[in-house]
Formats: sequence, C-alpha cells, structure tokens
Amino acid sequence: MRSRGSKFKQMRRFGCSGVVLAGLLSACASPSLRHGAAGNALLQPLQRIQVATTDADHDVVAQLLLGESALGHNDLKTAARAYGKASRLTTNHQVAERATELALAVHDLPAASEALARWHQLGGEPDVLAQADATLAMAQGHTRQVIEDGRRLVATHAPHAWERLVRVLVGSPDQAAAGQVLAAVATPERLPNDTQVWISMSGLAARLGRMDVAQRLATQTVQRFHNAPAYAWAGQLQFESGNQTRGRHLLEQALQKDPTNPRWRLLYASLLSRAGQSAAAARLLAEGPQSLQIYELRLALAVHDHQQASLQRIYRQLQQAKPPLRDQAGFLLGQLAEVLGRPGEALDWYGQVGDDDPHAFDADLRTALIMASQSRLDDAHAQLAQMQSDYLDQPAQLRQVNELDAVLYMRQRRYTQAVAAYTAALGEAGRDPGLLYDRGIAHASAGDIDASIADFRQVLQLKPGDIDASNALGFTLADNHRDLPEAEQLIDVARQSRPNDPVINDSWGWLQYRLGHLPQAEQALTAAWQAQPDPEIGVHLGEVLWQAGQKDQARQLFHRIQQQDPHNLSLQQTLGRLHP
Repeated sequence: MRSRGSKFKQMRRFGCSGVVLAGLLSACASPSLRHGAAGNALLQPLQRIQVATTDADHDVVAQLLLGESALGHNDLKTAARAYGKASRLTTNHQVAERATELALAVHDLPAASEALARWHQLGGEPDVLAQADATLAMAQGHTRQVIEDGRRLVATHAPHAWERLVRVLVGSPDQAAAGQVLAAVATPERLPNDTQVWISMSGLAARLGRMDVAQRLATQTVQRFHNAPAYAWAGQLQFESGNQTRGRHLLEQALQKDPTNPRWRLLYASLLSRAGQSAAAARLLAEGPQSLQIYELRLALAVHDHQQASLQRIYRQLQQAKPPLRDQAGFLLGQLAEVLGRPGEALDWYGQVGDDDPHAFDADLRTALIMASQSRLDDAHAQLAQMQSDYLDQPAQLRQVNELDAVLYMRQRRYTQAVAAYTAALGEAGRDPGLLYDRGIAHASAGDIDASIADFRQVLQLKPGDIDASNALGFTLADNHRDLPEAEQLIDVARQSRPNDPVINDSWGWLQYRLGHLPQAEQALTAAWQAQPDPEIGVHLGEVLWQAGQKDQARQLFHRIQQQDPHNLSLQQTLGRLHP
C-alpha cells in the first residue's frame, strides 16, 4: 500500500497489514465472476428480481475506499470514522486493528475502545492486542490497567514484546505514569536473558525521569551478565549522575572485559571530555587499537586544547596507518593539514576522498574554500561549478554550493553573479530568510534598489520584527531617499532592541543626515565609529563632517580610510561627489 504521508507513518503502531483494502476488494469482487451470460439466461424468474443495493454507510467496501481516500489527503478524522464503520461491517480483524490505531491517532477514545473490542472479538496476535490495550489504557489515564496490560504483553514472550512496551511508554504525554508502569513491568523476573533489553529498559527509565529505576536496573544488569556492555552502561549512568569515581571504575571494568573494542574507550573518553577532563580523555584514546572514530575524537580534543604537538603526532600516525584505516582517513587528514597550516597538503588529501566516502561533499566544499583562501577564486568557482553538476539531485548540498558561490562573488564585488548564485540557492531552499537577506544586500550592492527592498520586505514577512532586516530595509530606504518616515520607524525599532549596536547606530546617523539633522547625525556616527572603526561607518561620518563645515577633520578621516581600504567603493563615490 502506498505511503500516506508523515502523520500516517507516525500513527501506525500495531503492525496492521498493508493489504487490508486490496484483500477485501478482491473478496467482494470475486462472486461476480461466477456467472457468465449463459448463467444469467438460466435464472428462474424469482432469481431475476433486482434487490436494492446497500447504502454507503452499510457498505464495507465504500467505507474502506472512503477511509483510504481520506488518508491520502491526510484527513485522519474522516479516515477514523470510515474505518470505525468498516470494522463493524466486516469479520476481518485487520480492519478493526486499523480502526483502533486511527481512533487513537485522533484521540477519539470511545471510538478506539469500540474498535478495540471488535478487534478482540475477531482475534489477533496476542502481543499486538496487548500493546493496543495498554496504549488505550494509557490514553485514558488508567495506570493500573496499563501495568496489567504491559505484564500481559511481555508475558507473551513474542520476539518484539519489549519493543512494543517501549512504544506504549514513549508515546505517552504522562511521563510520570509511564515511569510507574516501567518500574512495575520491567522487573528482573520478567526481563529476558538479553543484556541489550536490560540496558534498554534502564535507559528508558532514565529518559522517563526514573533515575532510581535506571540505576537499579543498571546494577542488576552488571550482577547478572558481567559483560562489557553492562559495565559500560552502568558507568555512564554513574558519570552522568555526578559519581565520577564510581563511573570510572565501572568503565575501566568494561575495558578489561573487552580490551580490543574501541567502542568502550570512545564512550569513556567522551564522558571524561564532557566532565572537563580532556587531557585524561586524550591519554585514554592514544592507548590501544585505533579507529577512525578514535582519531576524530583525538583531533577534536587536541584542537579544543590547542595542542599543536598532539595534532602533529596524530597527523604522522594517520599518514602511516595501514589500510583500510589509512584509505578511510582522507578527509580527516585534510582537516589536520588545514589546522596545521598546510593548505597544499590539505588539497591533496581532499582530492583522495572517494565519491562513496560519507565526507565526499565536505571534501569538495573545503577544496573550494582553500582555493578561495589562496586567492584562486577562478579555480574556486570552477570547483563549485563542477559540484553544481555533481550534486544536481541533492537540494541541501546544492544550496550550500550556490551559497558559497555567492559569498565568493560578493568578496570579488561581482554583485550580478552573486545575485544569480543566491537566486539559485533560493531555488533549492524556498523562501529562506537568511538567503533572502543576503540577496537583498547583493541587490543593493549591484544598484538594484527595488529588488533589494523587495527582498528585505520578504524577510520581514517571514520573520516579522527581525532586527537585522528592519535595519537593512531602513538604511536602504534612507540611503536612497525613499520613504524616510518608514525608514525612521524601522531603524528606531532596531535601535530599541540593540541600542549599542554600531551598525544600527550608523544607519540611524545616516538617516538623520538624510533628514537634515546634522548634529544628531554627527553624534550617532561618531559613537558608531568609535565603537567599530569600519570603513563604511567612517565614510558616512566623513561626509557629515564635510557638510557640517569640519572639512579638515573630514579630510583626515578620508585619508585614514583610504589607507585602511584603498579600494573601498563607498569612499571613491563619496570623494568623487564631494571633491575634498
């Protein structure tokens, strides 16, 4: 049966067969094949009498078709009503099962109770029925009944009985009741001889806030199984509860039980790192057999602690590692080379990352970034163009490629190409506020003010009151002498939210200049320049000083900015206009 959409997928919980409708339609259609034309000619007069057809409310096939159609439109309430009627008209227990789960999905508890009773009447798998009983009782708030149903469920010893219990409990909004049920059902005499089930129940208890049950089960798991997973889980719980001494003892026991398995060292080191003991974590990871995951965590710890010697040691070890580890480590070696300031080596490593490697996209993207950092911008764009072809059917990756392409074009002041790249990224991401904002900046830089204003207005539609968009739209309006009252309102909103932001104060000062309020403009722009000596702010302040008659100060400021950013376009335009 075809997919019904995300809500329906989440709603399915009991394992109802996907061939209910097809089977029933086939059964209903088969009698019509028994008589051909010759058979009709032999019917007796009374047999040829036309009997009125069943109305839709009493036609099981009609109700199933209605239910399936409603599911196709994600209309769960209509589907639940239709399947509820169908369950009363059929002897197929799968229809009653579907009716039960749909009624529960829309929280129609009376309907769910009726459908479940019908399901019991028609028969079904004992563990599935017990799960449904427990689910309904949980929804009704009958905790004692849930406990009884839960015990009946695990007593079936069905292969997935404990998984079904988990589904009942994690789906409940009443976590306290769920924890009470778990404590009553997941007892040593009921749990199977399976370490993973014991650990799972202890983990669920912790998730439900029953740390007492979680700790008790973890301790009992160790006492019963004495294996590495049991010690590791018990140690993790102790660590996370603040008892690091006991936790370390248990995790060391796990390592002794299974010394060649890197899983336990990774867990132990992760817990040590989270507890602020990164040096101890690094020492632990450096010992014993290595894996790619261990090297990744070692790298992260060394970067975090600025351990240059450790980074170089890891780099050498990975270079000398044997296959298949060495073959899997291309991306990690590229990252290490970047951190160590060896971009040429990083490019070589990234070039060795295979197309089937999970880091292939990241390696390609890092390649473009390194090329850009080396001022090889044409090569970077060529790399990104190849990626646009390679990842054409992967929207999320394609969006990142186009966005980086746009950023590089902005850096080159090739604003028309930047707009095109942002537009391509938006084609993959839809109306993304961040991309619209950036494209608005690119439009403004390209001189297309109407398009810039339109993008900023779209951002504010998607994120009403957004501070950055309000400031950007207000500044763009002010800079182009467009609707200054609206500009004032927008920038004032931004100022109230971030009164000390130099960028917003720059916008406010420039607006005051456009309004002819030179003293207010000079005050705001001077404060912005002192807080953040950015060339754009300085150009604005210089023009205000010039117009206020402070031409020597303006010339000094323009000279300083020219030394700071010789190719600043705003400065060039301002100097050309003022002729200082």
